[in-house]
Amino acid sequence: MNCPGSGLLARPSNQPCREELIRLLSEDLDFHSEDSGYASHNFHSFPAKFPPQLPRKFIQALTTPGDVVLDPMMGSGTTLLEALLLGRRGIGFDVDPLALLLAQTKVTPLDARQVAQASHRIIERAKRATVQDPSGLEREMATRWDLRTREFVDYWFAPETQIALQALLTEIEQIQEEAVRAFFKLSFSAIIITKSGGVSLALDLAHTRPHRAKVVVDQDGHSIMSSDLTDQASRRARFVTKRLRSPFEEFDRRVAQNLKGLQSRASDPLQPSLFGLVDTKPNQIAPHIALGDAQNLPLDDHSVDIIVTSPPYASNAIDYMRAHKFSLVWLGYSIGDLGEKRRGYIGGEATTDFAFEELPEYVAHTVADFLSRDEKKGRALQRYYSEMTRVLREMYRVLRPGRSAIVVVGSSVMRGQDTRTQTCLAEIGQAVGFQVPKIGVRSLDRNRRMMPAGATLDLASQIQQRMHEEYVIGFYKPDAQYAQHGVPNAGIFSGTHPAGRSGRKDHLHGQPGHQASL
Repeated sequence: MNCPGSGLLARPSNQPCREELIRLLSEDLDFHSEDSGYASHNFHSFPAKFPPQLPRKFIQALTTPGDVVLDPMMGSGTTLLEALLLGRRGIGFDVDPLALLLAQTKVTPLDARQVAQASHRIIERAKRATVQDPSGLEREMATRWDLRTREFVDYWFAPETQIALQALLTEIEQIQEEAVRAFFKLSFSAIIITKSGGVSLALDLAHTRPHRAKVVVDQDGHSIMSSDLTDQASRRARFVTKRLRSPFEEFDRRVAQNLKGLQSRASDPLQPSLFGLVDTKPNQIAPHIALGDAQNLPLDDHSVDIIVTSPPYASNAIDYMRAHKFSLVWLGYSIGDLGEKRRGYIGGEATTDFAFEELPEYVAHTVADFLSRDEKKGRALQRYYSEMTRVLREMYRVLRPGRSAIVVVGSSVMRGQDTRTQTCLAEIGQAVGFQVPKIGVRSLDRNRRMMPAGATLDLASQIQQRMHEEYVIGFYKPDAQYAQHGVPNAGIFSGTHPAGRSGRKDHLHGQPGHQASL
C-alpha cells in the first residue's frame, strides 16, 4: 500500500508504512524554535500540552485529506485542531469538563466581527451592573453555589473580583448562539487559569498545589489584604504579594487575543484560518467532540486512520483538576462534583474495588517493585497501567490495519523512583497486538509549558533529567498478512527478556529523535 501523505512510491502490501513511522520518529521532535501560537492554539492555558507541530508532522505524513484522526484523551484539542486545519476528520473524547469546552471552542470557526461586537456589549453592560446593581449580583452569587463551593470562591477570589466576574458571567449567559457563548465562557476561564493565577488570589496555577497570596494590593498599589509575615517572609514579600487585576481589562485583553487567533493562519501559508473556514463551512471535516472514556470508545472496529494522543501522567503527577476547578466553579460545577470527577480520571489514586488487569512481565515487575516500597503508590501505579491496558486495547481495536498510533508520554517520579512509563506502555502495547518499532525522545521547553513545580534542572539527577524529556511511542498495527508472516525485530522487546532491561538506563538520555534503545 502507499504511505498516505508521505509522497513515497507505492510499496508491496506486505510492507506498509512502518518504515515511514520509523523515519518520522528519527527526526527532531523538539520544535522549540517554531511558533506554536497560530490559529486557536493559545486560546487557553492547559497543563503539559504538546506543540501543534508534533501531531501535524504525523498527520501530514501518515494520512491524506478526509482520513479519520482520533485523539481519545484529547485534553486541549491540539490534535483535533491540526486535523481540521489539514482537512482531516477529527474525533476526540475526554472526561474533563474544561477540556471539552476548550477543544470544541478551538475547532469552531466564528465570525470575528460578530464576536468583537458582542464582547463590547458584554463588558459595557457588566461594568454598568457593578455600579448600578451590585446587590443584585450578590444575590445571583448566593444562589450559584453550595456552602462548600462558596467557601472555596471566598478563599480564592477577592470580593470585588467576585462581583466583576459575576457581572461578566451574567452577560455571557445571555448570549443566544451557543458557539459564541462558549467562546466567551472559555475567554472568561482563561483570565482565571494562568501560570500567575489570573484574577484570583492564587500566586500560580502551574504548581500541583496553588499558593494563595499573603499580601494583596489593588491596582493603585494600596494594600487590601495582609497576613502576618515572619521576618524571613517579609524579606521575600515580593514573592507572596499579588496585585489585583481588573477582570474587565483582562477579559477584554483575552478576547482580543483570541480573536487574533481566529484569524491567524497556520505556519503553512496554504492552510486556512479559522475565520476563513466560516465561509467554506467544512461540514464534511467538522470534528466530532464528545464526553467519552478512552477505555471504552463508542467507535467501530477498524474505523480510524491514525491516533495521536497524550495520556495523563501516572498517579496524578499533573493534577489537572486542581487548576481547572478555579474556573469550573464559575461555570456551574460544585467542588463536590469536581472531586467526584477527579477520582474517575485515568491516573487517579483510588483503588478500592478497582478491577486490575493482568500486566505483562516487565510492567508487573515494575509495579511489584513500587508495592514493596509503598503500598498506596504501588496500587496507584497498578491502577494506571491497568487503565492504560484498556486504553491501548481500544486503540488497537478501532485503528485500521497498517496504520499508526502516536502516544506522547512523560515519565513520572513516585517516592523518588522513575515509573519508566514509556517502557511499560510500549510493552503493554505489544501485549495487545501492536508492534513498537521505535520510540522517539523530545526535550521539553519548560518556559513554554504549564508544568508542575520542580522545573529547575539538576544535571546530576537522572530522574530530574527524565522529567525534562518526553517519549513519542510509535505503535504500529500490522495488517493480517504482515502479522502472520512476521518481520525481524517487530518490536522494541523482540528477543529480549524484560529482566534484562531493568538496569539499562542509558537510553533515557538519548538525543531528541533518537530511538530509545531498550
